[in-house]
Amino acid sequence: MQYCTYSQSQSSTNQKISNMDTIKKESNPVYSHTDQSKVNLSNDEWKKVLPKDVYDIARLKGTERPWTSKFENSHEVGTYYCAVCGNALFKSDTKFDSGCGWPSFYETISKTSIIYADDNTYGMQRTEVMCGRCKSHLGHVFNDGPPPTGLRFCINGVVLDFEKAKDAEKKYNEQNKHS
Repeated sequence: MQYCTYSQSQSSTNQKISNMDTIKKESNPVYSHTDQSKVNLSNDEWKKVLPKDVYDIARLKGTERPWTSKFENSHEVGTYYCAVCGNALFKSDTKFDSGCGWPSFYETISKTSIIYADDNTYGMQRTEVMCGRCKSHLGHVFNDGPPPTGLRFCINGVVLDFEKAKDAEKKYNEQNKHS
């Protein structure tokens, strides 16, 4: 069985991560919940538009400390997005309590929302998951999740953004009222 683990390094990503409200989406020109085009920015460009906590995890493949995510115990209904680019990743009804200390999901929102890569760091064999739009590090996937998939996507909460279902519906209705 594989387990979520976090880096033992003394990097700043092991300090308590501030919440996602620090994202300044207006300064991020690629952040969008509707644009599905691939994003290819250099790390220098990302560093200019992302808060340090998000940059360290998403672009430097850091890990937030377990049980520090505001999403760990959230039961709100809605959609989880990549905090880096706004790509839809998970529906809240696929979130479950895995007890590992990070938000966990058993299914992605679509086959293209996530990309996978082998990760053999720290003496472990794991599968890294990255955003399918901007290739930002999100976390890892393990084969010990619940039915129907048997998967556990163990995701760093600092790289997640969330929109409540009612908020999304209200925005949609407002946009279509003006069209």
